[in-house]
Amino acid sequence: MTTGGRQRRRLTATETDLGVERQRAYLVSVIAPGITERQAKLSIDELGLLTLTAGSDPEGQAVLRRDRIDPATFIGKGQAQRLQRETTAADVDVVVFDNALSSVQQRNLQEIFGCDVVDRTAVILDIFAQHATSKAGMLQVELAQLRYRLPRLRGRGIAMSRLAGGIGTRGPGETKLETDRRRISTRISKLDKELAHIGKVRRTQRKARRRADAIGAALVGYTNAGKSTLLNALTDAGALTENQLFSTVDPTVRRLELASGQVLISDTVGFVRNLPHELVEAFRSTLEQITEADLLLHVVDASDPEPERQIAAVHEVLAEIGALGLPEILVFNKADIAPASVVPRLLSLHEGSIAVSARENTGLDQLRDRLSEARRADHIVAAYVVPYDHGEVAAGLHRDGEVLEESFEEQATHLKVRGSLDALRQYDEYRL
Repeated sequence: MTTGGRQRRRLTATETDLGVERQRAYLVSVIAPGITERQAKLSIDELGLLTLTAGSDPEGQAVLRRDRIDPATFIGKGQAQRLQRETTAADVDVVVFDNALSSVQQRNLQEIFGCDVVDRTAVILDIFAQHATSKAGMLQVELAQLRYRLPRLRGRGIAMSRLAGGIGTRGPGETKLETDRRRISTRISKLDKELAHIGKVRRTQRKARRRADAIGAALVGYTNAGKSTLLNALTDAGALTENQLFSTVDPTVRRLELASGQVLISDTVGFVRNLPHELVEAFRSTLEQITEADLLLHVVDASDPEPERQIAAVHEVLAEIGALGLPEILVFNKADIAPASVVPRLLSLHEGSIAVSARENTGLDQLRDRLSEARRADHIVAAYVVPYDHGEVAAGLHRDGEVLEESFEEQATHLKVRGSLDALRQYDEYRL
């Protein structure tokens, strides 16, 4: 589409065309009862950042309060018509909702506005599609997009089935719809199998790294909290850092050498409020790096107006993937630009937390000390007696730990092994 010589980019959850210019977007946020004005502003401000990152320029916005969601148009036909006059006058290309829309609501709103209407989930999927570069990352994004699209095809099918009978309204239309459903379902099944294989390979790689006598620490946190910058500051990783949301989609693992031994630090995708369920499900093989970590480095932007809101959003996703109970160090980043009174308050509220500035390299020695403590606490040196007819146990100790001493006595092999508590726990019955 071209207007006044300006090409415009379609913001969708199904296509990414980086060769065209940006759209003009209008933001809509529907606020439930009990939400404060400050929370409402933070919510739509974040939607604006997401829209900018996705490739569109916000040209206006509306924050609406509703006690009840309209099943047909989400905001009610009257409100939609009022906003349509504003968006038409502003020459808007796409209306972006901060809420999840059903297929029926999206279709009805597009008819009223006369332009594209997308929801928050579509915007986030679009950003991920632009930032994924590895094969695994692209497969995971495609899987999430297809899972997002499939129920919307079903929605179109329901609408078609209610049409009066006639040429072109049943047979051919339904046949094409069923073909689309079958094609998408087949592709989803294929992607699931490919990602399951990738997940198996990654688990094998992680086991190999653990045999190298290192503990695993996963960087988690709200998007744009500075996880990649912190990884670079700790390990000279050279990971991509950009001042935009979701700049990291593909995971990065780097070694940190400490006096107490090695720590493997993995940088993972950032979380966000209401992270689409489709993404969480599609990125299972990537998020396993978090669930299998020995320690979480939870990075929080101390300069954010509401850091507690970030913490709650991250904990919500951690709970969804089964990682909420893992040991956690809260790392309040960007302490150099946070208001002077904020950092001491955050540290007092969260016992054991650390304040750092990854950009200015301050507070990193304290963080390394904490990682060294965790490294020492995780590892043990223990003695084992393994009968000769249990040779697989001796082989397992060689595989899962570092054998410091080994002697072959009359009835059994005696071993002195150093390794992680988690890896050696399975051999407790042979431990002296």
